[in-house]
Amino acid sequence: MEPGSYTARLSGTTASDSRELDRVCEEVARAMHEEGTEPPFDVASSNFATDPFLICADRYWRLRFLEHPSIRTAAACSLWIAAHVSREARTEVWEKWSLGYAFITKDSVESAVELSRAMEEIVSRDAPAGDVAYFATLYHAGKLRSDFRFDELHQFLDSSLLALAAGVHRQSALFTALRAFAAFGSPVITAEHAVGMLDQAWSSPDRTRHVVDICLNGLQFALPFAGHGELLRDRAAEAVGDHPGDHMFHFRLASGLHMTGDHDGALADIDTALRLLPALGSRGSHKLLQEQYLAKRDAIAEGRLRAARDLEHRQRLGEQDAHHRERWAQLEEELHRRGEEQARAHREGQETARANHVRSVELVAVFTSAIAFAVGSLQVTLTGDFPLRDRLFMIGAWGIAHVLFALLVVGGTWLITRPRR
Repeated sequence: MEPGSYTARLSGTTASDSRELDRVCEEVARAMHEEGTEPPFDVASSNFATDPFLICADRYWRLRFLEHPSIRTAAACSLWIAAHVSREARTEVWEKWSLGYAFITKDSVESAVELSRAMEEIVSRDAPAGDVAYFATLYHAGKLRSDFRFDELHQFLDSSLLALAAGVHRQSALFTALRAFAAFGSPVITAEHAVGMLDQAWSSPDRTRHVVDICLNGLQFALPFAGHGELLRDRAAEAVGDHPGDHMFHFRLASGLHMTGDHDGALADIDTALRLLPALGSRGSHKLLQEQYLAKRDAIAEGRLRAARDLEHRQRLGEQDAHHRERWAQLEEELHRRGEEQARAHREGQETARANHVRSVELVAVFTSAIAFAVGSLQVTLTGDFPLRDRLFMIGAWGIAHVLFALLVVGGTWLITRPRR
């Protein structure tokens, strides 16, 4: 088929019929791939939904990468972008293709030897070596990112010849975001360093949707650190505010809300992500993403149920604790009352015993005085030559003395044993 026929057929499609547009773009892309012809047309926009030329070119390079998933193919793709994609759309196409094709070919990571052999070919291209090396670096780094090989990604970005050949592109927000992603998952890099690089990429004026996605991806799969969930939640909420129709950002936000215990909010956002997830995708797997989202939804629902059960359990424990406290207070009050009664009874018993003892002493004193008076009076009466008058006087004096003695004993006993406050 002549190159002009490709352009003519694509020009005859309309964006209103999405099924027809998809079918025509797929057929033209396969025809070019089978004939070994790169797309001869130019791409003026970054609209992957309605631009037939961009959709067709996307399908073509997808077939090329699936057939030869190497940085050589990435270099060829980079050269085509530089020649056929407008400057306004180039950044979006560059990032979307490099990372998207890396995801669908993540099972074919090239070794260090393969990278070294391909490196010579890449830097000898007529196009600026930095641009080609940067696209190839993003492609290979995207594979390592998709496989969560954090340490290999960190080493590749920092010291590989391919990444070093990217030149000034190493300062880009996307490159920094990939470095932050690698740092978040590495056990040898501190969380503070990773957060610092994330902040640098996040605050960059060149921040794109893909920069945000990589930053959130790194946060979601980072090793746990203080404030982890809160940081993911806040950054994902900001991303959703900027891109409300992006299913991936709603998924990241649901993960952050789940980590911070907001299960209701997480459930609402994961449902939104499932609703926004497109049924088809040329660089990603709809089925894989759907399974991932559904697994997260199950985890959120399970966490929500567990939290409700824990709350019910804590409430039940609180009620039991309050009941036990009430019973203990009642028991303490009862013990205190019984203690007071026993103490009062003991005091009354002691006072009664003391009173009885005092009465006994007084009774003995009075009885002793009476016996002594009787004996003394009898002796005075039966013996001696005293006249009656003297005897009566002596008996009276004797009785008065014993009465005084008895009163003295009784008074002294009362004085000694009287209650004292």
